[in-house]
Amino acid sequence: MEKIVVEGGHPLHGTVRASGAKNAALPILIATLLAPGEHRLTNVPELADTLSTLSLMGRVGCPSLMGPVVRLDTTRIAFHEAPYDVVRKMRASVLVLGPLLARHGEAKVSLPGGCAIGVRPIDQHLKGLEALGARFTLENGYVHGTAGKLRGAEIQLDMPTVTGTENILMAAVLADGTSVIHNAAREPEVVDLGRFLQSLGARIEGLGTSTLTIEGVARLAPGERPYAILPDRIETGTWLTAAAVTGGDVTVTDTDPELLRAVLAKLVETGCEITTTPTTIRCKGPDRPKAFRLRTDPHPGFPTDMQAQLMVVATLADGTSTITETIFENRFMHAAELLRMGARIEASGNTATIVGQPRLQGSPVMASDLRASAALVVAGLAAQGLTEVLRIYHLDRGYEQLVTKLRGLGARIGRVADDAHDPAVLRGALDASPDPTVPA
Repeated sequence: MEKIVVEGGHPLHGTVRASGAKNAALPILIATLLAPGEHRLTNVPELADTLSTLSLMGRVGCPSLMGPVVRLDTTRIAFHEAPYDVVRKMRASVLVLGPLLARHGEAKVSLPGGCAIGVRPIDQHLKGLEALGARFTLENGYVHGTAGKLRGAEIQLDMPTVTGTENILMAAVLADGTSVIHNAAREPEVVDLGRFLQSLGARIEGLGTSTLTIEGVARLAPGERPYAILPDRIETGTWLTAAAVTGGDVTVTDTDPELLRAVLAKLVETGCEITTTPTTIRCKGPDRPKAFRLRTDPHPGFPTDMQAQLMVVATLADGTSTITETIFENRFMHAAELLRMGARIEASGNTATIVGQPRLQGSPVMASDLRASAALVVAGLAAQGLTEVLRIYHLDRGYEQLVTKLRGLGARIGRVADDAHDPAVLRGALDASPDPTVPA
């Protein structure tokens, strides 16, 4: 096990490239199960979650090759089970339910794991798939689904769940007749999945809206050209908040400002100077951020995956900020760690009140989930002294080459064994060569 060591107080400057979006890549990798043949994907980030997904694909009999162009051969599905040892690491594994039922007629998937940010049940997935004709039983911690030929249906989701929308959408593209998903998620990653399915021959209308209409087709086939995954808007936003709290000047390339309208508007409100082109975003941080109010909401509202990073901005702001989390319960777990760094935060229910302080203090902190991990690194970049972030396996799930990218912006950051405590060893990690993107 390793930890990240950060020496704060160094404004970030320079240019950093956004990787492909993890939350788009994972469902698209799984969606290849719907179309027998060889698929080619580009801009796939090399992450622990990506490798887990490719491992899962191998478990069902579909070999793959990771590289600048990811290749998957989905000609043959040999097995229909997503076992606990894979699913417990990555909630997105539950997305094999829809494709396996649609193409194979059977799926057995362990109940999902992932970040500790709330219950996140899959009842909406099952509700939608049952409407299409699937039947499910719960067996020893596994959901076992069976289906004959799926048939189109009208599906009203109780909430705009991202993975629920994706699972139902993937099943519906091979169902007989027309399906309509009401209250569908509108996130860019859902849109990217829909566009990928269209490249395979699927007939989908309404992408980017709350109503998706799917005309089922008899078969799908791999596209003639490689499909490029869209840029990661959350990674992009993380680099921008790092510029904001360090008073830096950072330009993110290979991104899309249209994916981050709510985030960019909030950064402007804090005093950041934002300039954009169609593929770049530049953020010049203020001397000290201004206080703000923030509420997370489904897209196009403020994304819950950027809430923790903006809380770091609030801890340093001039004034009192409030953040209301409406998507996940238990998503203020990073607040307790920020308190260790000198932040003043009071959480009551789904609202946190943050009284900004002139500075944070470097401290040992422990990550609870992926975005909390990123937020603690951002806090360490702004803090005085040395910050140690433990349980960074969360970061390896969602940030490609984090240490390398931040060093390229002038950060003093490194990785070291989590049982290392000698100050000389910790400071030596700040100058050592970056570790691989995904440690063995």
